This record gives sequence, structure tokens and C-alpha cells, in this order.
Amino acid sequence: MQVDQLYQEMILDHYKHPHGRGLREPYAAEAHHVNPTCGDEVTVRVTLDGDTLRDVSYDGLGCSISQASASVLHELLTGRESAEAFAVHAAFVELMSGRGQVTPDEELLGDAVAFAGVARYPARVKCALLPWMAFKDAAARAGLDASRTGLDVEAGAEESNERSEVKTA
Repeated sequence: MQVDQLYQEMILDHYKHPHGRGLREPYAAEAHHVNPTCGDEVTVRVTLDGDTLRDVSYDGLGCSISQASASVLHELLTGRESAEAFAVHAAFVELMSGRGQVTPDEELLGDAVAFAGVARYPARVKCALLPWMAFKDAAARAGLDASRTGLDVEAGAEESNERSEVKTA
């Protein structure tokens, strides 16, 4: 089995069997993003325990890439300290912005490495980034400051092109 085929199967598995789907309460903040290019949408909620992401929940509609990406985001970020979560976020944004030329850090990105092939298709990159940009907005609204980590979490934001609605609980 080729690596690309394995990655496609991982994406489809996250799409068919999503992790963390369903908006849960209580939550510190949420962000709703829409990709106007294709109509995909996602709402991401973050729940905090100090500086730890106790929960990252989501709900949305869209293609297998955007919905699988939200599932992977939940799996990778729930339970992490904010600095770790933003490091994963930055690595994913770098992967998606690399047009297929970035070698992913498998230890840091886990199942998110499956999106490496998606990075070769700019129209699909927006789908993969949609939940990650919504997470970044929700985390900021909840008071998590990505700039404290020293990471550039803005990289790739110009690619996302989404409409945003943000709420705090």
C-alpha cells in the first residue's frame, strides 16, 4: 500500500468516524468560520482549565478534508498546554502552506501528517485549514495568547479566506 493511499484512508476514517464531534458546554469561547469558496463551515469551542485545553469540540458541514481536519485537531489539541497546542497549530499551518514540499514532524502532528498530500492542492488547503483557523480565533477569544509562545501562528492565514463569527460564553 502506498503512503498517499494510506493517508487518504486516514482522512476518510476521521471523516466517517469523527473524534470529538459535537459542541459541548461549558466552554470558554467559540468561533464559527465559513469558507466562501466551497461553503464548508465549522464551529470550534475551546474549554480551558487554566492554561490547558480541557476540551476542543466542534461541529460543521463540508467535505471530507475539512471535517477530518477538525477531528484530527480535536485529537491532537485536547488536553495540551496552550504552548504545545500552538506548536502543533504552527506545524500544521506550515505543512499546509508548504505546497507539498514540507516534511511533516510525525511525532508532533500524529494523524495530521495525512494532510501532507492535500498541501499540493491550494483549493483543498483552505478546507484543511478551516477548523485550525477557527481554533486559533476561539483560543484567542478565550484568552490564550499565541504570541507568548514565540511561534508564528499567523503563517498561512492569508490562504484561509474564511468568514468568521466569534462568540464567548
